[in-house]
Parts: sequence; structure tokens; C-alpha cells
Amino acid sequence: MWHRGCVEPIDVEPLILRVLIRQKLADGRLPHESTSRVTGRPSNGEICDACDETIEAGQFVMQDGSTDANERALQFHVGCLYAWDTERAAGQR
Repeated sequence: MWHRGCVEPIDVEPLILRVLIRQKLADGRLPHESTSRVTGRPSNGEICDACDETIEAGQFVMQDGSTDANERALQFHVGCLYAWDTERAAGQR
């Protein structure tokens, strides 16, 4: 499945992904605040914080620029980062 703004396929349907992200925003598993910096690098098999699927080798993992040593940086597929940012912003309107 290709997501708008995505450069790689993931296995989650767009509507299901949006619903999952909304649930995670509502219960605090994903933050409502935007990130000021995002970095990308090849994946080492991380789990996407949006869809809970493995970010496979050959895909990019997008990480927020969190520098808080007490918190793990958020990690997303490229398309899931876009979906999280879209849903996060929609919830603030």
C-alpha cells in the first residue's frame, strides 16, 4: 500500500492507519505536539510508532529530533510520519 507523500510501501490501509493514529493521539501513545526536527536513516528493523509494523531493511526510519535523554525518539515509516503529522494537526483545529 502506498501512502500519499510516501516513497515506500507499508502494509496498513490508509483509513485503518488514520484511525489507529487518532486512537494513539487520544490515549497519549503519540504526542499532539509537532517535532521541530526529523532525521531519516536506513532502518535496522525498528517498529513504527504509528502502525506498529516493522520498518524493514531497505526502508527509511524517520525519527523525531528528540534530545531528551529520558525519552526514546519516535520512529516512523515515511508515510506514517506524514499521516501522524496530518492527524495531529487536524486534531488541533
